[in-house]
Amino acid sequence: MFGRKVLLGGMTATALVAASTALAVDPPKLGQPAPEMLIRLFDISIPPDGTGLPPGQATAKQGEAVFIARCAACHGEKGEGATNDRLASGVGTLQDEIQTFKTVGSYWPYATTLFDYVRRAMPYNAPLSLTDEEVYAATAYVLFLNRIIGETDVINAQSLPAVKMPNRDAFINAYAPR
Repeated sequence: MFGRKVLLGGMTATALVAASTALAVDPPKLGQPAPEMLIRLFDISIPPDGTGLPPGQATAKQGEAVFIARCAACHGEKGEGATNDRLASGVGTLQDEIQTFKTVGSYWPYATTLFDYVRRAMPYNAPLSLTDEEVYAATAYVLFLNRIIGETDVINAQSLPAVKMPNRDAFINAYAPR
């Protein structure tokens, strides 16, 4: 083996190392850095602790009109649509092998996840079209339909992370803490 040149795709090992080193030092000039404003438009994730929730607030009473106008076509006026689009009721059905309904009130562990999902994905035909106030309103209404908050409770960046969801403690962490 000593003294022989090993060819890899027509290149010696030495030439291959030199080529890869050159690429690492001088990468291709493709694209351009995204402007900060564009990054902010897409960086809208809200974790369970509520970090990054925007200003604004609403009550379920205010949310009813938003829900009926923008959500009821798929979810029904009281959030009890068909199996795959049901948002309310279902509490106590997770143990039922015949009729299980994973709804916001029966399954979801964090209220902030509801805000995040509504904000980025709803309404289905026009995602990202709701204002922050409308997202707070729709979120409040869905929480109210599930009897988690009252009709006049104010939902905002401070109160939403504090909402204790009925199934929060039923989740098991499959990964050991680091």
